[in-house]
Amino acid sequence: MIRMTDTDTPCLHLVYEMWDSMIEKVKKVIYRYEGKLEDEESDLYSVIYDILIARWTKGNNPLHCLAHSLNPRYYSKRWLEEGVGREPPHKDKEVSKMRMVCFKKFFLMPEELAKVKEEYSRFSSCSEEFNDPDSIHDRWVVSPMTWWTNHGQSAPLLMSLAMKLLSQPASSSCCERNWSTYSFVHSVKRNALTPERAEDLVFVHSNLRHLSRRTDAYKT
Repeated sequence: MIRMTDTDTPCLHLVYEMWDSMIEKVKKVIYRYEGKLEDEESDLYSVIYDILIARWTKGNNPLHCLAHSLNPRYYSKRWLEEGVGREPPHKDKEVSKMRMVCFKKFFLMPEELAKVKEEYSRFSSCSEEFNDPDSIHDRWVVSPMTWWTNHGQSAPLLMSLAMKLLSQPASSSCCERNWSTYSFVHSVKRNALTPERAEDLVFVHSNLRHLSRRTDAYKT
């Protein structure tokens, strides 16, 4: 979980599903180890489940639920059929509650709030413009950002919100790495550097590191 989210790539919309999948995987491992059936009780799993839920409750953010709701993939038939008990975000009670909390914070005007709720209703139910076969097919095939770029024009408020959230990383680690690099560049011994020069050096250093990750040597 930490390895997947501790990155500068967009993954805010994946956090909620990661937690759900992780809990299910933990249950399967424990039940397989204990030789129990799905409908049997496990004291070990009950303890671990409570720990995981407590940790999730502490770290959960309404934005995770909103980003989860705006990911078209989680409404696709293929995703729903991949796991037992899966349901689309608009039918999940917790997700729906947190989504409304975010809507009310982002859209303070009653007219805008009503409009974005209407847009989400059409998006989640695949109705009207979202009932196009290409739109439904692409929900599973293309990335969320690509889907909204191609099919979200009929819901401008929701599209604008989705484009912002679906491009967000889930942690501030990328910023912290830049601060660490800045402290290396602008130190006590290098305190004569101007802020502009220091920023340029940090920019070059950070991007060279990103480019090095694309080399074959890094991948191996």
